[in-house]
Amino acid sequence: MNTTVVDQQANTGLPMKLPGAPLNPPLIDSTEDPHPSLSDWHDYEPNLEFDDTELTHPSPEPGTTAVFDDINYSAEFEIPSDDEIIKTTLEADNYEEQLTMVGHDENAIRKDFKRRKFIEFIGTDKQGQPIIAIYACRLPERKDLNSNIFIDFIIKSMEEFVQNDYIIAYFHQGMKDNSKPALQFLWNSYKELDRSFKKNLKKLYVVHPTTFIRMVWFFFKPIISEKFKSKLIYTSSLDELKQSLGLNTLKVPDPVREFDEKINNGNRYTLRASKSSLKTSRSLETIPKSAQFGVSLRFIIENSACLNCIPPIVRKCVDHLSLPDVVETEGIFRRSGNYARIKELRAKINGGEEVQLSSEDTHVVASLLKTFLRELEEPLLTYELYDDITQFGEWKTEEQRSRNVKQLLRERLPEENYELFKYVVEFLGKIMERKDFNKMTSSNLAIVFGPNLIWPKQEQMSLDEIGPINAFIDYVLQHQDDIYFVDINKKDRGAYD
Repeated sequence: MNTTVVDQQANTGLPMKLPGAPLNPPLIDSTEDPHPSLSDWHDYEPNLEFDDTELTHPSPEPGTTAVFDDINYSAEFEIPSDDEIIKTTLEADNYEEQLTMVGHDENAIRKDFKRRKFIEFIGTDKQGQPIIAIYACRLPERKDLNSNIFIDFIIKSMEEFVQNDYIIAYFHQGMKDNSKPALQFLWNSYKELDRSFKKNLKKLYVVHPTTFIRMVWFFFKPIISEKFKSKLIYTSSLDELKQSLGLNTLKVPDPVREFDEKINNGNRYTLRASKSSLKTSRSLETIPKSAQFGVSLRFIIENSACLNCIPPIVRKCVDHLSLPDVVETEGIFRRSGNYARIKELRAKINGGEEVQLSSEDTHVVASLLKTFLRELEEPLLTYELYDDITQFGEWKTEEQRSRNVKQLLRERLPEENYELFKYVVEFLGKIMERKDFNKMTSSNLAIVFGPNLIWPKQEQMSLDEIGPINAFIDYVLQHQDDIYFVDINKKDRGAYD
């Protein structure tokens, strides 16, 4: 039997019939298909083809042989037995030898991983959940990929995000043959992940999926939990991904962008034209004066009854979340509320309707507050302070940090921004006081609120930038008594300790 058929088929240019792909793909939240797709299926593995009948039958039993057959394709794969997969030990599968990097400098490898930027933070979705992007085109070669250093690098890059709900977007296009990991390595890597990595992952978007992805999924499907399976979403377009995640911009590596433009060329310009038309029509229509979401802080202050520059909805959220039986809710800001309900409340508030939060789910109210901050036309800490805040890690001494933080907040923030930020920080201080119950430390709150308080004007935040931002917010939360010891008025904003 020809064992190199997959490689041979890579040059045929024939389209592939997808396993069980529906004619009309379900919506993301459909419960009929555990692996929803955002668009019709496309196979983006160049020139691969095989009959899909083998995937319409039940998954083979461990220890048997799976045969893939077609006119031009014939190959068989051993399905690993329970002993080989579930009961694997380092001694049994030679995993330790596979992971050992002999003759390589560990620091140099880590620097190379960081330089490649194959894993990045790219923002937050509609619900404020952090999005981690993994780019296959930037992965190191297999000889460096199959190492405990690589797994450790992945874990350390993500660990601050996985304590809360988060999302992964995996961009498969551009993966080189010498970077494709062995199936055994993928399985062992999956087992290395802490429970929080799997539990708190809300969605796994696979962008531009290929035959390779389908085959990997076929082998692992029998041994992965049903909950994890339901988180998988395929998408064939960057525009669809942006729309699904609620991102205004999405910066990806050139190979991913160029491939997306190539395969979606016809649809892409239609999408862009429609978005442009929508933007134009929105600019022509009158924004209701009652709007509090998606507008500027100045607009709200000028059109709503704001006491001390605090928007009414922010005060309502804070008042509710400060109640004794609410403030102690475990993971009060770590869990996302029901998005449909948040969207409904947002529409009512912008329409001028009065809403009562006393009967709402705690996480819905917490998410509503994060949504308000995230949807401000300009971040609360302003675009102007972005570069300064991302330099927080360069301020080495306590004296430098104290002086610079006070200067930024007291001298350079507009008055209304200063008052609202102070109000939010004081509220988060109350949350921290009950950390033994709600598990929200200053560090946890900084991770949740950092991306919602400041972001760059045009580019996406990177992992190198989100660290200093979170550290800045963490510092403010821990030193708020010192920072706000004197209530500064606009006329003497320049005076600080």
